[in-house]
Amino acid sequence: MSAAEPGRWSRRRPRSRPAVRRAAPVRLVTRLVVAQAAAAAAVGLAFSRRHLPSVLITLALVISLCVLASLVRSGTRGAWLSAVGFESVFFVYGVSRFVYARYVGGTLFALVVAGTLLHPAVARAYSAVPGGLPGHERGEVGFADAAGETFGEHAAG
Repeated sequence: MSAAEPGRWSRRRPRSRPAVRRAAPVRLVTRLVVAQAAAAAAVGLAFSRRHLPSVLITLALVISLCVLASLVRSGTRGAWLSAVGFESVFFVYGVSRFVYARYVGGTLFALVVAGTLLHPAVARAYSAVPGGLPGHERGEVGFADAAGETFGEHAAG
């Protein structure tokens, strides 16, 4: 009986998808956004005083932060731009709420997350393309034609 026959156990490990290892700044921002969602839920629901519109706004904010956390986890440049835009809007909304209602819930956390997103190392981590184009590791900059020849800054060398 061979190992390929039905009913026979194989010693091979089952194939699984390789684990995707994300950059440390991407994991940090993902954790910060999840913590921001938890803090917004805790503070917003604790101080809503069972006022239905406040509860609904807080729940909508928490859901949008969870969606943002899943988007940020992808590590793409679009995710970074979306996160910077959302955190900016969230900060402006928090400041306006502070001016009118003396409520700070989450405004400082939005500032911390936006500051983290704007850090140069984090911005580089979101702009890095895994498995980039050939030639970039040698410092070649320019366009390649169909034959693979590079036209650009270092093409003459």
